[in-house]
Amino acid sequence: MRIHVVSDVHGRADALARAGDGADALVCLGDLILFVDYADHSQGIFPELFGAHRATELIGLRTSGRFDEARRMSAELWATLGGDPREHIEAAVRRQYEQIFTAMPTPAYLTYGNVDLPRLWPEYLRPGHRVLDGATAEIGGLTFGFVGGGLSTPYRTPNEIDEEEFARKVEAVGEVDVLCCHIPPAVPELLYDVVARRFERGSEATLEAIRRTQPRYALFGHVHQPLARRTRIGRTECVNVGHFRGRGTPFALEW
Repeated sequence: MRIHVVSDVHGRADALARAGDGADALVCLGDLILFVDYADHSQGIFPELFGAHRATELIGLRTSGRFDEARRMSAELWATLGGDPREHIEAAVRRQYEQIFTAMPTPAYLTYGNVDLPRLWPEYLRPGHRVLDGATAEIGGLTFGFVGGGLSTPYRTPNEIDEEEFARKVEAVGEVDVLCCHIPPAVPELLYDVVARRFERGSEATLEAIRRTQPRYALFGHVHQPLARRTRIGRTECVNVGHFRGRGTPFALEW
């Protein structure tokens, strides 16, 4: 059995269309849309609406921790468009989802990332796409558990939830062979992004579940350039499956 796993697609429909080649199924751990690209400031919803120079300014404020200034600047720019900013964002997200879900291979097992808009997914899913969040699926004789979304951060991305809700989803998954989450367990070397030079948010509930239930694998994404892509917790192999937008190739899991 061979499964390909991707996370942090962020608009890479071209590579996603090939991500299932040679695999029995695809697993996608979320973050399908691209709001702003920290490597190429001309790519994403924000520069599409306001230009790359404004995206550069926004990224500079965020990376220096000046979140209030970043929000004020964004609010001023959204005001220039007229109407509700959420309507402009949703229209752009819909355009990206149309491309991404058209390219998504089948069969595919999906969960949400922190930048996704889960309420829109049912409109774009195709036969062979199965969404799981706080739920399990049997794939090739192994039980896979899925926990989507992210935890609260100063970035206030659309699909952030509180620790209690996240922990309930982890608990609902229970004992599995492969635990699939968008965000990593709260292990420092898995959370530090060496390019952004900051710690991302990880889950204590996931870490505790791994220690207690010892799945064969814990797979996740979210941290684009981690200090460590893998580590072991007891018998569990913890793997960041990669920033798919940057790498364009899936992680392969065989048994």
